[in-house]
Amino acid sequence: MDHSALSLQSVLVLLASSVLAVALCRSLRLPPMIGYLVTGVALGPHALGVVAEREETHRLAEFGVVFLMFSIGLEFSLTKLKSMRRLVFGLGFAQVGATLLLAVAAAFALGAPWQTGLALGGIIAMSSTAIVSKLLAERGELDGAHGRQVIAVLLFQDLAVVPLLVLIPALGQPADAIGVAVAAALAKAAAALVLVILGGPRPVRAWLRAVARRRSDELFVLNVLLITLLAGFLTAAAALQKREHRP
Repeated sequence: MDHSALSLQSVLVLLASSVLAVALCRSLRLPPMIGYLVTGVALGPHALGVVAEREETHRLAEFGVVFLMFSIGLEFSLTKLKSMRRLVFGLGFAQVGATLLLAVAAAFALGAPWQTGLALGGIIAMSSTAIVSKLLAERGELDGAHGRQVIAVLLFQDLAVVPLLVLIPALGQPADAIGVAVAAALAKAAAALVLVILGGPRPVRAWLRAVARRRSDELFVLNVLLITLLAGFLTAAAALQKREHRP
């Protein structure tokens, strides 16, 4: 079987299995996200092995995450985020900060370097915004009091991902150079956040308004797709997104 046929087969198997799994979850009154997760685990290379661990499989998964995050982003606006800033930078910072401190303290207690504790704490502190917000949206709880608190924590985690992604590789530097490496990593993360939060919305809105004047649904969808994938590409090019290449 050639390379393209194998990719098409993987897609068809995943889609068919996902349809059955989601239908079963609906019948059992369970969130559809559980069906997706069970399907991925069951068909993956470490279980039934129906879908092989190939490069195109990882690419397909990355596209799925990009589109899912884009659809979730449609639920929020910058104005809404500003109204939640106390929860985001209060409750969210407390959750991430406390997790990092506990992980570093545990590392010291076990005799491990603080860098190890910081790296593990960063991993433990993160939740899946895609999964949690999807579940809240399906239940109609996004605008509830607890929903806003959960989303505030998730949003701060998303903001914290950028500095953590550039900070953790710097922790592997020699002891005499780690200070400079960490400072450079944090400066890079701050520049990326400023560029995305302050420099991104205005030109994107202006461009989409110009596209909307053409009154073409296809053109608008193509531009949304272009912007979404371009953002992912630039993130990877800036070394803020780690990609693993497997044979």
